[in-house]
Amino acid sequence: MPAARLVRWAAVTTAVACIALPVCTAGSAGGRHTDARRPVFLVRPVGHQSLGDAEGRYAPLSVLAAPTVGLLSNTAATEGITPATAKGAWYMGRSNVLRLPSGRWQYVPVGRTASAVVAAGDPAARQQIAQSGAWLAGGRVPGSSPAQRAAAERALLTMRALLRPNGALAAGWTPGWMYSWPRDSSFACAAFAHTGHDAEAYRILRYSAATQRKDGTWAARTRLDGFGPPDGRRWQLDANGWVPWAAWQWYQKAPRTTRDARLAGLYPMIRKAADHAAASLRADGLPPASPDYWELTTTTTNIGTAAPLLAGLNASADLAGELNRPGDAARWAAAAKRLSSGIAKRFAPLGYQRTVDGQHGHDSAATFMAPPFNTAPADVPRALDTTYKALLLPNGGLTPGNDPTAPWGGNAWTPSTSFFALAWAGTGRTAKARQVLDWVLSKRNSLGELPEKVNRAGEPSSVAPLAWTGSIAVLTLVALDDKGLPTPPLRFSS
Repeated sequence: MPAARLVRWAAVTTAVACIALPVCTAGSAGGRHTDARRPVFLVRPVGHQSLGDAEGRYAPLSVLAAPTVGLLSNTAATEGITPATAKGAWYMGRSNVLRLPSGRWQYVPVGRTASAVVAAGDPAARQQIAQSGAWLAGGRVPGSSPAQRAAAERALLTMRALLRPNGALAAGWTPGWMYSWPRDSSFACAAFAHTGHDAEAYRILRYSAATQRKDGTWAARTRLDGFGPPDGRRWQLDANGWVPWAAWQWYQKAPRTTRDARLAGLYPMIRKAADHAAASLRADGLPPASPDYWELTTTTTNIGTAAPLLAGLNASADLAGELNRPGDAARWAAAAKRLSSGIAKRFAPLGYQRTVDGQHGHDSAATFMAPPFNTAPADVPRALDTTYKALLLPNGGLTPGNDPTAPWGGNAWTPSTSFFALAWAGTGRTAKARQVLDWVLSKRNSLGELPEKVNRAGEPSSVAPLAWTGSIAVLTLVALDDKGLPTPPLRFSS
């Protein structure tokens, strides 16, 4: 869940005083200028640290008045379902074909970009239903109960609907979310890989390779056509960890007969990403301050950047070993060792709080120090318990953090909550993982879609579906079924 969306919705749905920050539009990495007809905005909580990184031109808040609650899709084209359309409607079987209260069906026909309303039983709509079911059956639907499997099926169909033919993954299908974030895409890649959808996982990685900047980094997000960022938002260093981690997860499940050849095609991307990550480390072993998944800048290093970079360096070193690149493997393993040492010295004594200065409270990103991202240090389980208690809200979900300068209000965020289900599943605390996951899955809306937020009353709110939440839920279900997910190994001795 790209977290500038966290900030936007905190401003829209709570009574927090905020300011909107307009800036000029930046050109894309490919030299193209962004489209002035597609404005976006940032609303930042008053008092939060800022280094001048503002969102591009801002749009009226009315664009968020009717967020989507579901999707119609033929996999090439997607259309959002509004709350009004969804009332009294439901999906037909394992598909994105909608049955309307009138009994008629609505769907996006093959070769079309807009939906059509047809009579119940329409042959072409039936064919789309059958094809969706066949796609699910061609992979794996995790879960130990019918309810869990139904949620997993819907999450997988959602990710498939949000995945563009070129490999871009839309975070959601509401203005402001209809962009591709490397972070969200990496989680979806891993979820596709672990459920047997190799083609979709690899397509995402190819898109990541195509949109990587020359210096090995990525823009915070790109337009879905791949032609550069839509605004002047600051880039985020954590992508240099997430993308190699996703490639490593894909490699674990890819067909063995072809995976090395395809990994070789991705390797230039991995090398540039890992080299940039390694070069970014300071004398204390930590990376510089960078916007993290909150997409808010801190003046000191944050755990939301350091932990993903550690996962990415370990993943890159292991992939280098698989392709017999010992020099690369040794260089990245050495960088991972330095980073691990820096995290142990600066973050561990604080219980893996948000920043190394200890001034910004607890952060759900502490979960990134646990599997399937990193082998959990011995003190991480206690830190997870402490962090969870600090972030728990009366409605049963979690706020992203309790940084006093970034008040999120009383709304729970499903990705932040789901992080703990995944972390506890990865550390063998399955009862706690199931409890948290059950809460998240219980908040699906009337169409069975996972929302970005849950309001104070415990009802789904904000946009739905959200690709990031769906991918975390799927990965958690796989972890629970398999007693854990693979984690990039440490290629250095502690």
